[in-house]
Amino acid sequence: MSWLRARVRVLVGALEHLAGGLGTAALAFGVLLWALVVALASPAGVGLPLAHPALRGLRAVADRERARLTRWGPAVLAPGPVPGGLRAAIQDPFVRRELAWLPLHGLLGFLVGVFGLALPLYAVQDLTFPLWYRFVDPDQGRPSFVLWRVDSLADALWVAVLGLGWLVATVAAVPLLARVQAAPGRRLLSPPPGIDLSLRVAELTATRAAALDAHAVELRRIERSLHDGTQNRLVAVTVLLGAARRARQRDPARADEILGQAQDAAEQALGELRTVVRGILPPVLDDRGLSGALDGLAASCAVPCRVVVDVSVRCAASVEATAYFVVAEALTNVVKHSGASEVTVAVRRERERLVVVVDDDGRGGADEARGSGLTGIRRRVEAFDGRLTLTSPPGGPTRMWVELPCGS
Repeated sequence: MSWLRARVRVLVGALEHLAGGLGTAALAFGVLLWALVVALASPAGVGLPLAHPALRGLRAVADRERARLTRWGPAVLAPGPVPGGLRAAIQDPFVRRELAWLPLHGLLGFLVGVFGLALPLYAVQDLTFPLWYRFVDPDQGRPSFVLWRVDSLADALWVAVLGLGWLVATVAAVPLLARVQAAPGRRLLSPPPGIDLSLRVAELTATRAAALDAHAVELRRIERSLHDGTQNRLVAVTVLLGAARRARQRDPARADEILGQAQDAAEQALGELRTVVRGILPPVLDDRGLSGALDGLAASCAVPCRVVVDVSVRCAASVEATAYFVVAEALTNVVKHSGASEVTVAVRRERERLVVVVDDDGRGGADEARGSGLTGIRRRVEAFDGRLTLTSPPGGPTRMWVELPCGS
């Protein structure tokens, strides 16, 4: 049963990969047509003003493909903007590699995506044909690739046998087709030799700055929590104890009442201190693991929440804590801003990365610029050299995709 679940998960992931690649291939095909028009019009001087915008469009599509490939495997580092000026842009090694990638992905990637997504459709059509063959014309309503006339249930069952063949082909070929579709991008959109290291250094420098910022924000949060909460409670305890000491001789009953107030204030201070400690590293992660900790978050969420965790080997405590805080902040945003009726949290391990996906059916339109806590989540994630991808079109749904490296 576990083998079957693994195969289904691989197949679904490959279909998603093909669908995403088909989208970027369609964009690449559009840019390819644009580039051909520019090339044909350039000898007359008409296309030259459009050449640099075409290269910027190419860079935008290539960056989308890089982001897609990064979500499904090793990171493909993206360069900066296209250099200004047509001559400098043409001489840029990234642009040259992107120009070589464009026809491959725009044509081959599109065809591979269409064929790969058609396989499961053929399988479903033929497997279910015995259920609906009576409602179609035997001469005109036969499924694709069926060469015989279907007049009886026996003929329709032979179509279902063909559907089993399509199903086997789907399971066997779709993951391979997904890799074929991604191969040109992984080869040609990666940085040229010698440039990869400099890009990586720049990315790590930015990541280190984000980590320092996140650390400073966390220290300010802890300091503010201690100053505004626990410290004030302890000051109140000190004041109440002094008042009880002065009232002990004059009015013992009043002294007992004040001591009771001091005890309540001390208990509140301890509660707030525990809250601060849990905010640093939740003890529930040690006690119940990531799955149990996320179940606790889901149980306390005001919006119905479903949690699916598929992590066979535990990650480092810091990685699990980051995943926990990401989900906690995401659920807080869902409750406050989304108007959703349901939210799903899925956590799984893919090779050396922990993937956290939070989906809700709310109104969408989430924007980091509006200060909804997304900036803090991104800083936490990037501090661990992770990646966050947010998809939230107006009207919904919203998907937050987080990847955290968690070792081998």
